[in-house]
Amino acid sequence: MTAENRHDARLQPLTPQAFRDVIGHFASGVTVITTTLDGVRHGTTASAVSSLSLEPPMLLVCMNRSSATGQALLRSGAFAVNILGEGDDELARRFAGKGDDKFAGVAVDTGEHGQPLLLDALAQLVCRVTQQVEVGTHIVFFAEVHEATARPGEPLAYYRGKFGRLAFDR
Repeated sequence: MTAENRHDARLQPLTPQAFRDVIGHFASGVTVITTTLDGVRHGTTASAVSSLSLEPPMLLVCMNRSSATGQALLRSGAFAVNILGEGDDELARRFAGKGDDKFAGVAVDTGEHGQPLLLDALAQLVCRVTQQVEVGTHIVFFAEVHEATARPGEPLAYYRGKFGRLAFDR
């Protein structure tokens, strides 16, 4: 393919599937976002999480508007980011699904505002929403981090629809 042909290909309309395929080349960490609303625990697997500010400590989380966890987070105003570690593939799949009690058999503690903290997670951040913005199919939550903890270990990675591990040059 010539440089001219590559340029022409980029000028074609971008379909949702083509965008998904291209953005799938971006490797990310894997988290489970959790919240509690009216005594009911909610959680979903998410990779659209990013640090935003050190002072004050803030992050952002993107949740699909149709997500039950996203809707609960919208109403509760508080959530936890549970960063999964290498080997937590099953936990990631469990919270990515719909239906049954995703928390059944999972070791859980409670954060300062009732957020479920997954005890086997590599790290946890307890957050309060300061602002939310609806964009396209998602809600972007901006949140201040009030508590955080981490344990030694390696993160679970997500790339091209699969879970894996990072390989570092030593």
